[in-house]
Amino acid sequence: MITKKNLYDSEDTLQIYFDQIRKIPLLSFEEEIELSKKIHQGDKAAKKRLVEANLRLVIKIARIFLTADVSFMDLIQEGNIGLIRAAEKYDHKKNVRFSTYANWWIRQSISRFLSNKRRVIRLPHRKEEALRRIRKAYHTMNQTLQRQPTTADIAGYLGMEVEDVEYILNITNNMISLETDINSDETTTIGDLHEDYTYSPDRELFRQSTRDMTVKFLDNLMERERKILIYRYQLNGGERQTLKTIGNELGISAETVRQIEMRAIKKMKENAAELWKSVYA
Repeated sequence: MITKKNLYDSEDTLQIYFDQIRKIPLLSFEEEIELSKKIHQGDKAAKKRLVEANLRLVIKIARIFLTADVSFMDLIQEGNIGLIRAAEKYDHKKNVRFSTYANWWIRQSISRFLSNKRRVIRLPHRKEEALRRIRKAYHTMNQTLQRQPTTADIAGYLGMEVEDVEYILNITNNMISLETDINSDETTTIGDLHEDYTYSPDRELFRQSTRDMTVKFLDNLMERERKILIYRYQLNGGERQTLKTIGNELGISAETVRQIEMRAIKKMKENAAELWKSVYA
């Protein structure tokens, strides 16, 4: 039974925890890089320091997921597990702040905890599989549509009836739909409580750093070669252009564009070692 005294004890515990971590100094980017290097060499003290310096980040993220039926300290503890995992995986070579990298791991850890905690009904195998497909579709469409997909969007994407999608979501999330706010103070929806398997920070950071260094490496090519590769492989963030479209833009034939593209790619391959050396410098 929760008494008034227990409630205050809990609040006192949180306050003591907040006061303790508030005294821990934050790290500069350079310090994060140095700690990452030591962590990969097996330095446990370095990992401890990196984790402790970012405990405030966990509290900030945990507040987003806070609801009446979940202990704030439980959320913090689960977030800390994600933070520790992030410290172990963080790669200083990617040239990104640790807080940016750790954010995903912290959210994933808390989301997994909440998803498991709120699952009070064990579904038959076929419905479990349907739920898995719905979750995957939700996160895929969330990225492609750049907005929260509705149950109708998901149903159309999966070829299911809207009623079937809503039924499965309702019986697995205590009648909470994808669009329902978790609490009145935040815009977080139930979609945030499901793990997003469509995104990996390691893969995304690697892709971005490789792309950036590839663009930089293009400076070694002739201007026409550089333009053609940028147009053909969306290196400027735009849509991929056809040989004919590029030829019209540059005033040359599509076949000439193809030949220049092949020549430029050959140069890139011949200098691949230099490119990778730049990426991991």
